[in-house]
Amino acid sequence: MSNPDHYARLARMYAAAPINAIYRPAMQVREREAEIEMVVTEQFFHSGGALHGSVYFKMLDDAAFFAANSCEPEFFVLTTAFTTYLTRPVSSGSLRSVGKVVSSNRTQFVAESVLYDGSGSEVGRGSGIFVRSRMKLREAMGYGTE
Repeated sequence: MSNPDHYARLARMYAAAPINAIYRPAMQVREREAEIEMVVTEQFFHSGGALHGSVYFKMLDDAAFFAANSCEPEFFVLTTAFTTYLTRPVSSGSLRSVGKVVSSNRTQFVAESVLYDGSGSEVGRGSGIFVRSRMKLREAMGYGTE
């Protein structure tokens, strides 16, 4: 069941997270799916002149996380495990991550994500397990604001 208001609130919640003032990503949420885009800048590089792995992780985890939370309209979900594969270095351009829920049951969501560079080449992928927390989404920064 599609819930456009919930998806828009999740996108506002993501934008309101203080860490995203650093990365300045843009996100869209749909049913069982999330897509995030950001520009690569040198401030995200390691000393070898390419994107640090933490940025790959963030983009992959965030896309999978919000895909999972698209399925949960009441509670904030938590990442309990996330495996990341860094397959290509990135040193310029933009990034796009796409997360999709591949399985869910009463207690958890399994979501996968793929990270692409500006030319559309895959540069990383990941998968994780997400569970409902006790925190209501309406209590999360940005979710309840209009």
